[in-house]
Amino acid sequence: MKKIAGSFTTVVIVLAAIVALGNSMVVTRENEYKLVREFGKVSRVISKAGLSFKVPFVQTADSLPKEILLYDLAASDVITMDKKTMMSDSYVLWQITDPLKFAQTLNSSITNAERRIDTTVYNSIKNVISSMSQNDVISGRDGELSQAIMNNIGTSMEQYGIKLLAVETKQLDLPADNKAAVYERMISERDKIAATYQAEGQAEAKVIQNTTDREIAISISNAQAEAAAVTAEGEAEYMRILAAAYNTPERAEFYGFIRALDAARTSMGGNGDTLILPGDSPIASIFMGE
Repeated sequence: MKKIAGSFTTVVIVLAAIVALGNSMVVTRENEYKLVREFGKVSRVISKAGLSFKVPFVQTADSLPKEILLYDLAASDVITMDKKTMMSDSYVLWQITDPLKFAQTLNSSITNAERRIDTTVYNSIKNVISSMSQNDVISGRDGELSQAIMNNIGTSMEQYGIKLLAVETKQLDLPADNKAAVYERMISERDKIAATYQAEGQAEAKVIQNTTDREIAISISNAQAEAAAVTAEGEAEYMRILAAAYNTPERAEFYGFIRALDAARTSMGGNGDTLILPGDSPIASIFMGE
């Protein structure tokens, strides 16, 4: 009987040791923080993945996510600076960066954190859009609006151990009841702007064309004047060379003879081959050697 009682006691001790050992181990994964609490108060934070230990039955451990989280805001109405109502539908990317502060201010509750995020981001969206015209809001959907919202929020969420990584707009649209009228007005305004640009472009093109035509006319006039000067210079040079070539009586006589032949050839340019000259013709006198 004593032997059985001793064996039972051993088993109980072993089981108690196993339970105590299991209760003392804390396994931390890569995507989480572990908060070790003692009587409900956080005594330490484990941020590195691995195995660690706590005091069994005295300390407890709970987890907080370390990865980036997404919170989807409900679609809501916002009013622009020019009193136009728009529908805003956005989402937030956020992350816990200080788990101890998060636990102390939000009681380690993701729901509490999302409520704070919802209020902060909605107020920021409302403030930013209320300082912009409707056209500026629509044209700022490529990133300017999100950056303005982030700048407006600033570091206000750090007091909760939270960092907002991005505020992105899924949809920013007009209410259905006035969407068509606003689109028509925007199209009309852009048509006016396009007409203004077109008129300015045509006026600028006319100025450029007139300037080009004037420059071309000046260039042609200068070229013609230069060509005339070159021609005159060439003719003067020709006459000088010709005069130098026939500056003796013999050369002049030969030149006269050649000119007479040219004149006779020109006269016989028809179908006949007979040239009749009067006796007193200069050409005849040259041919006769007189």
